[in-house]
Order: sequence, then C-alpha cells, then structure tokens
Amino acid sequence: MQMKNIIIAIIFCATYQIVMAQNYVPSIGNNTTLHYICKLHGQTRTLTLTTEMTSDTLVLNLETRGVKSSIRTMPEAVKSGTELSFNQGENAPILVLKPTETFFMISQSAYQDLLKNNQFVYNNTTYVLDKNEEKNPVIIDGKALSTLHVVAQIDNTELWILENPDFPLLCKVAKNPLGINFTLTEIVGQ
Repeated sequence: MQMKNIIIAIIFCATYQIVMAQNYVPSIGNNTTLHYICKLHGQTRTLTLTTEMTSDTLVLNLETRGVKSSIRTMPEAVKSGTELSFNQGENAPILVLKPTETFFMISQSAYQDLLKNNQFVYNNTTYVLDKNEEKNPVIIDGKALSTLHVVAQIDNTELWILENPDFPLLCKVAKNPLGINFTLTEIVGQ
C-alpha cells in the first residue's frame, strides 16, 4: 500500500512539472491592458498599453509618465506591415501610423514568414529565429510566455514575439541600438 502511494505521488509530481513547464499564450482582445517596463536611453519607466479593437483599426492607448496618446495601426499594417514604429506617444494625442507601420507588434504576414522561413524582414532588417534554448524567457504570473526569439542580423537587436498569429505582440526587446528596450510584465483582461 505504501509503495502504491509513493508511485502515485511520483506520477503526480511528474505530471505537475510537465504542465507547469508548458509555456502559455495569453489571449489579447479588446480592452486588454499590457504593462511594460521600458529602458529608454538609460532611464527606466513604466508604460501601459490598452487595446481597442474595431473591425477596421487597432488602437493602442498608451500611458507613460503623464503622457497619454492613442496610437492607431491601420488594418493593412496589422496584416502586412513592414516597419516598426518606436514613437513614444509624445507627438500627438492621436497618432495614426503609416499603412506600413505597426506598434509593439509585428504584422501577421511577417509572423507567417518567421514560421515558414525562420526569418522575416522589418525596417529593412532581417531577423532570424534563434533555435537555441530559450534565452531570458518572458515570465508573467510565474509562467513563461510562449515566444519566438529572433536576432537582427545587422545589429544584434533581440525580439521576443508572442506565438499568436492574430496578434504577434512584442513581449521583449533587448540590445536595441535606438536605446529603447522593454519587457512585458503583466497582462490584465486576458
């Protein structure tokens, strides 16, 4: 009887470890709030983005250090954009991005290129999938997000992209030569 209990305990522990080791992909929908810690030119600040999704536009309502701005990404950019905007919301209370620009995400077509070819091009830079063991995973509520880690071939910028074909969110940016690096720390309303 005692041996049976030991075996059941071992099976339970092994199953628990397998389940806990699984990375997860949070859903991002209307009114999802994304909290980031940003390193901007040696300064640290928090940044909050709240999603507003309509049939034709994605709006990320940005709030950081008293600055509030609505960043509008056009539907064609969500589908097939080729550039990342690093605007910090300081130019206008409402900023409409170019039809080629996305904000805090890559386009769905760039994500598909990454899955198909292990690389994609954004801002005229080729990003290649790092197939090595996950480096510095993004942790939310004690769980590692399921991300794809890519490295720019020109300057070693690193991106961690959420494995979500509908909303390939940038969860982390490191070694950005523009001095703008950030990490997702919390998701509310998923």
